[in-house]
Amino acid sequence: MKKRVVIIGFILFIIAIAGYLFSLFLTYTKDQNMIQEESQEKIQLQFWRNYGTKSENDAYKKLITSFEKEHPHIEINMVSVPYGDYELRLRTEIAASSPPDIMSVDSPNLALYAHSGSLLSIDQWMKSEGNIDDIPPSTLEGLKYNGEIYLSPVVESGVALFYNIHLFKQAGIPLPSKDPHKPLTWAKVLEIAKKLNDPTKEVFGIDPAQGFNDGESPAYFKLPLLWQFGSDVLDLEANTADGYLNSDQALEALQFYQDLYHTHKVAAVELPPDPFVSGHLAMSVMGSWTLADFEKNFPEFKLGEDFGVAPLPKEAYQVTPNGGWALGISTKSKHPQEAWEFIKYITSFEGSMKYVEMTGDLPARYSVAEEFPELNNYPKNIFVQQAQNYSKNRPVTPVYPVISDAIKDLFEDVGIGGKDVESSANEAVEKINKSLQDVKSSE
Repeated sequence: MKKRVVIIGFILFIIAIAGYLFSLFLTYTKDQNMIQEESQEKIQLQFWRNYGTKSENDAYKKLITSFEKEHPHIEINMVSVPYGDYELRLRTEIAASSPPDIMSVDSPNLALYAHSGSLLSIDQWMKSEGNIDDIPPSTLEGLKYNGEIYLSPVVESGVALFYNIHLFKQAGIPLPSKDPHKPLTWAKVLEIAKKLNDPTKEVFGIDPAQGFNDGESPAYFKLPLLWQFGSDVLDLEANTADGYLNSDQALEALQFYQDLYHTHKVAAVELPPDPFVSGHLAMSVMGSWTLADFEKNFPEFKLGEDFGVAPLPKEAYQVTPNGGWALGISTKSKHPQEAWEFIKYITSFEGSMKYVEMTGDLPARYSVAEEFPELNNYPKNIFVQQAQNYSKNRPVTPVYPVISDAIKDLFEDVGIGGKDVESSANEAVEKINKSLQDVKSSE
């Protein structure tokens, strides 16, 4: 009997010890899990973009805050770089193998980064999750390289013809049509410009393509003139500029442009400050963002009273430029899936809605444009309809930066310098073809 009691006591002791040890194990495991959870770092993603405007910067900040709330394991570190420094700094970081995970890329430069292996293809993600049917085909094509999508768009851009209502009425000239599908021809614009041009009062008839600026502006504003006359820069395979940038149609467009300055003298190389607002410019080709600029900086200069907007002039074809800053992923990113989640959020219907609400920019998606009544009414409907129906991409090629510079120099040569149109075009062709050949030789 006594022996049985001892055995039972021993068993109970063993059970008690086992229970105690098990409780210690559970406590230890729980503590370790808590320590691991507390010590687990968030995924850090570097996001670079050009600073743009204050409203654009504020919109991105708001969207990032919303994204991080929905994705608490991801932290977005945004770096906003001034426009003039952005490309150089980005290419420097890429060359040093330390690029950001997510980068904003001006769509004409897409091929440069994709060709060098710096951008990750997001083709499969876009086709399965990006709702690409909601993006105009012309916009989508500008986001592809070798048939694959590399960028996702937030907004679009566009240009139109702005005109001074007072000068038109004083000369008894009917105001241009507000219909996005009924632009004036360049021949008609020239006819009007001649009537409104008055050097004695420093009133100039037309600024056809935003004067002579630096950066990407010259190519963006001036390439449409070549397209409208039926020309292009490169062949479809992007192998040569010969026979395209120096074609008969291109020479006709360039001669028309040169004659505005040197023969008809309705355009001027040097203009007074803010010439359109101050009444020194009857017509001017300007960007969609100009409307917001006027509202902010020249509130007394009223749409419908002082100025109006008409579709961009046409010649043989109605064509406008498109393209803008879109988002892509670095091939060096250690977290491409998380980077895609961010891009998908920003460029989705919901993200684009918030962005457009804050910035007033033109949306890239059909569905977003439909949600804003002002985008379906004059004058913003002109930009939207042009972008969706008549827009064209700048050439998609790794040598696009060379093309951009060549176009800038070409229009300066014929516009400012009054140089021979054909020889100037041939020089541009030679410069572009040399760069194309250098790329082929390096492959």
